[in-house]
Amino acid sequence: MRWQRLHSLWHAWLRAEQPQQRITPWRLRDSGAVLLVCILVALVASWPWLVEPNLTIGMPAPFTARAPKPARVLDSSALEQRRQQMLPRTTVQVVDEQANQAMFRQLEANLKQLEQLAEEDQPRVEPLKLTAAERSWLRQQDPVALAQWQRDLRQGQLRMLSQGLAPGLAEGQLLAAARLQLESLPPQGRELGARLLARTLQGQTNLRSDPALSQRRLEALVSQQGIPTIQVRSGDLITRQGEPITPQAFDVLDYFGLVNRRPRPLAWLGHFLEALAVTAVMVLLLRRWRPCLEPRQALLALGTLLLVQGLNLWLGPVASPLVLLVPPTLLLAQGLGSVCGLAWLAAATLLWPLPLTSSLALRLLVATATATIAALSAAHQRRRSGLLQLAVLLPSGAVLLQWLLLEGSGQPGQFDLISEALLLGGLLMGGLLLAPLVESFFGLLTRARLLELADLERPLLRRLSCEAPGTFEHTLMIAGLAEEGARSIGADVDLVRTGALYHDVGKLHGPQWFIENQEEDCNPHDRLDDPFASAAVLQAHVDEGLKLARRHRLPKPLADFIPEHQGTLKMGYFLHQARERDATVPEARFRYRGPTPRSRETAILMLADGCEAALRSLPPGTREAEARAMVRRIVEARQADGQLSCSGISRAELELLIRAFVRVWKRMRHRRIPYPIPARKAFSA
Repeated sequence: MRWQRLHSLWHAWLRAEQPQQRITPWRLRDSGAVLLVCILVALVASWPWLVEPNLTIGMPAPFTARAPKPARVLDSSALEQRRQQMLPRTTVQVVDEQANQAMFRQLEANLKQLEQLAEEDQPRVEPLKLTAAERSWLRQQDPVALAQWQRDLRQGQLRMLSQGLAPGLAEGQLLAAARLQLESLPPQGRELGARLLARTLQGQTNLRSDPALSQRRLEALVSQQGIPTIQVRSGDLITRQGEPITPQAFDVLDYFGLVNRRPRPLAWLGHFLEALAVTAVMVLLLRRWRPCLEPRQALLALGTLLLVQGLNLWLGPVASPLVLLVPPTLLLAQGLGSVCGLAWLAAATLLWPLPLTSSLALRLLVATATATIAALSAAHQRRRSGLLQLAVLLPSGAVLLQWLLLEGSGQPGQFDLISEALLLGGLLMGGLLLAPLVESFFGLLTRARLLELADLERPLLRRLSCEAPGTFEHTLMIAGLAEEGARSIGADVDLVRTGALYHDVGKLHGPQWFIENQEEDCNPHDRLDDPFASAAVLQAHVDEGLKLARRHRLPKPLADFIPEHQGTLKMGYFLHQARERDATVPEARFRYRGPTPRSRETAILMLADGCEAALRSLPPGTREAEARAMVRRIVEARQADGQLSCSGISRAELELLIRAFVRVWKRMRHRRIPYPIPARKAFSA
């Protein structure tokens, strides 16, 4: 009993995991191209393990090593530190004597005001607010002690200015520096003097840039003067077994060839197979959730993954997860759907180079969360203005969250968050500008492009409305039925509506051959009187429709509606005519060439196309139950004919479609108030 229950659960899970429609087969050449790019991605992702040294900085030394000969070795850690110091500024600043003299004069003016305050009891404007104790101390000083105190202040100011006074220095730091310079004075005199010096120097600077010295420093940096080196003598101890390898010891070991950089086949092979498995699973997920996936679309996903891995390998620790992960995820989610975008994001995150520092792990977490929001939002954006808003909001929110996490963890970032946000926003804006080209080249079908193609002012639709007005009205009616049906079962409403508008464009090759465009008693099939030729005309509207789709660059998902809405249905009227003349005529000659619907959307259109004429032909007094029974007979006939076997549509969904079609029919036949038309008066001269 338990075994049977497990067996039934297993089969139920397998049915749930099967795609809703049959996966489109790829040619051997296309599969080979996809496999080759998967191998390239795995090779780039595992490249660091192919050249990984056997020794690293910080690891315990496996042996004791001494220098075999004297040498001068480049100190890479000191050189990197010097490079970091070069980045901010190469300008040399010197002390400006004119600024010093101005501040000396300011100090003398403040001292004279204090002398007057000590001699007079009348309140005066003071250079700074004095406490009662300071005022009392100042008045108690004799002239000799006061002069000595002033000399100490001048010497303290001179020592502070000789070291250079940076602009905008905080008042607290000025006070601390002044107290240190006046440390030999008594407490009252030291505090008053420190406050007076801070008041005199606050907001001032005595530094100016020296162009000549700046140029010499720049020339020295350009000519690589002063490159730090390590002097090694013969027999010097480089490292002792068991001790951590320092950066300088690693440089010396590498210089003498003691660091092995030969490939490590086993370690590389493990990481290569791991990366190959990740890319293969990603492609399988893309095909599972998008059965109509084209090889060029899979190559787009793999190509972006290859580009990200290459940039990671090139940039190293300075690579920004936010900049590298969010734009590709947004592009793929917009063109292939949210699940495909998330599958790509998972693969790119799993293949991110190791090791991860704590700050990089936080940045990677923020980038993954931002890309997830982008994937879930982009697939539902119906206008490019919404994508433009995402291009502004995503960088702002991501950088703010990143700053809060880094500050909260006490790990300030060593990168410019504003620059990262601007770069991400620029990439997203550039992606929006290039999106139409990418969509056209890789056959991506976004919501925004679907709505643009559904515009009735498009040249092909305008031509259909002018040259085949009956077909155009028939198209609009079917679009309404199919849209309601797609909404009832959760199918892609935008795709169904746009596909319905283009499904019969092939009738433009001869509108008069189709009954909706014919005038009364003017049927060219009667004059032709050849059922085989008439069947060829009907098949031609599918073939000509595919030619028009290629000429007007319609995406493949839209072009699929043209043959699949007819499937392999019988041309029953002309088959009947042919068998009246010859009963042995094979039925296959009067069937469309297909293929049958391979998605729920094309199956909905086929059923809507079959029910539209029947619903419009119902008399005014028809009840809802009768209309539903008629629609059910048409749907069951299509199902019995095998037209829905590859569409992935279920029996429950068929019932929902039947009810949706009848709802549209009820809206079509709404009652109107009969307005009386007055009799026309006779004209009298």
